[in-house]
Formats: sequence, structure tokens, C-alpha cells
Amino acid sequence: MKTLGITFACATISVVILGGCTPKPGVSSFSQNEVGQVAQVQFGQVTAIRPVDIRPGETRLGTLTGGALGAIGGSQIGSSAAANVAGGVAGAVVGGAVGSALQGSSRTAGIEITLHLDSGDDVAIVQPGDPRDFRVGDRVRLSGTSENARVTH
Repeated sequence: MKTLGITFACATISVVILGGCTPKPGVSSFSQNEVGQVAQVQFGQVTAIRPVDIRPGETRLGTLTGGALGAIGGSQIGSSAAANVAGGVAGAVVGGAVGSALQGSSRTAGIEITLHLDSGDDVAIVQPGDPRDFRVGDRVRLSGTSENARVTH
């Protein structure tokens, strides 16, 4: 019983430590699947900038993993079947909340940049960065796809 509790504690600590090792995205960093891909390029002018917080998309993986680990650890509490069931349910609820919180706790400073493109279109894009990276009136380059674009000087 104690071994399972120790395993649960070690798994939780590992998730916390590994969560801090995630590389931060930037306008000069590319993911492996972007390498060698053709990207459309447009030019335009910055018309507005505002700071934003970029938080990871919440998926069920963090919640489910935390819930499963919590249920396993919590079910080992108590000496009767009823206590084990209660501990398992409580552990699942707490573990799910912790897993979801850990997944959503890493935020990246970002900016929303509104552009007036040479084509006449107005677009906005959110990307990692600081509001001081661009100024209203800057001539910029927009490259990428509708799912993965970035603004650079």
C-alpha cells in the first residue's frame, strides 16, 4: 500500500518538474513539422498592438492522468472497502483538478498584432512576444498558413 502511495507522489512530482522544461515558442523558433514547408508571405503595416497571455490549450489528458493517479493513490487510504472507495473517488477528484491546473499553469507573454496588408485585407495574429517588439506603423512580413503564421520585421 505504501509503495503505491510513494509511486503516486513520485509521478506527481515528475509531472511538475517536466512541465517546467517545456521550451517557450518565439518568432524565431520553429517546430520540427514546420521545417521544409512552403509558407505564403504577405507584407503589410502594423495598425494596432496589445499584450495578451497565451495559455496552453486545455485538453483532457492532464485531467484524466491526474484523475487516474489520484484514484489509484486515494484507493489505498483506509482499512475498509468503503474507505478505499471513498479515498479513490476523492483522489480522482483532487488528482483531476491538480492535473488540469498543472497543464494550464504555464502561460506565455504574447501580443496580438493587427495588420493592414498590401492586399487591402486587415488581419490579426497572436504570437509570443512583447508589445515593444513592434510599433504601430512598422512595415512587417506575415508568413505561414492560417493555422500557423507569424509576423516578423
